[in-house]
Amino acid sequence: MNTEIVTGIMAFGMSGKVFHAPFIDKHPGFKLHAVTERNQKNAAAIYPGIISYNTIEDLIADEKIDLIIINTPNYTHFDYATKALKAGKHILVEKPFTATSAEAKEIFDLAKSVDKQVFVYQNRRWDSDFSSVREVIESGQLGKLNEVHFRFDRYRADIGPKTFKEQPIAASGLIYDLGPHLLDQVISIFGKPDSSHKILGENRKDTKVNDYFSIHLSYPNSVNVFVHANLLVADPLPAFVLHGSHGSFIKDRSDVQEEQLLQGMKLTDPMYGVELPGRAGKLTLIDEQGNKVQHLIPSLKGDYIPLFEAMYQRITNQVAYPITEEQIITQLEILES
Repeated sequence: MNTEIVTGIMAFGMSGKVFHAPFIDKHPGFKLHAVTERNQKNAAAIYPGIISYNTIEDLIADEKIDLIIINTPNYTHFDYATKALKAGKHILVEKPFTATSAEAKEIFDLAKSVDKQVFVYQNRRWDSDFSSVREVIESGQLGKLNEVHFRFDRYRADIGPKTFKEQPIAASGLIYDLGPHLLDQVISIFGKPDSSHKILGENRKDTKVNDYFSIHLSYPNSVNVFVHANLLVADPLPAFVLHGSHGSFIKDRSDVQEEQLLQGMKLTDPMYGVELPGRAGKLTLIDEQGNKVQHLIPSLKGDYIPLFEAMYQRITNQVAYPITEEQIITQLEILES
């Protein structure tokens, strides 16, 4: 292994430019070496000296590359992950990891056989809003939780241009688009549920895939967790609602990292990851006299760099990666159930 982890990115569209290249470039343990650009060649203008391959096959064949980021359409993940591992590369795969839990198990088993690492890009564990929710739960202030809601609502009535999301093919529809984010957040806190029940809906005109889902996850001690997403919500509800024996916590979806990165903000900007004023969560507790006491909980700073640091530590120092194989298998089993 080189001192730096030489990295290639399979696609330099929005996700490559926004979610991967800036972080690989910033982290001193990685070297941003190459990308694939089939048509327009834009990467070199941002990262001078970077190699721009015409095909993914050429990228995989580059013997200098240690790690490949697979940020291609959902249905291609299994095939490209297999090829990259067999070429001797570590891989970071965007969500959904694969279309099925059987495919995921095959990839994890292959990685073990070739002694390479598999990482799944569940970046929203490091959102500012979710980090605040986790902190409130772990503080114990809510007492025994009984009802939890995680939502991801948007209003997008038109059929989107990305056919791999909008056509009835493997790993398409809203359930595979936003489901992995929400389920990963839930599983990272609560673990594997005792049972789950899923409802899908198709509500947009001319849609060919689901654009609504609701999943009820049952946990021990009567903890009920509900995960929802809907593409026809003009006035979104709070993204996080938690009720416990001692109080409630309500928080809007308010992480700003994606918007800031799309606008070109640098990771070194002191405002990167800092939520806008007025977006604090509301904690309502019941005191010993039965009175309601409310507190505003400012959000923690959002930052996706810890995900890349965790990859670096796993590859170089064998430190456990926080997004585990078991968690990903659980997520996919719920999605495909």
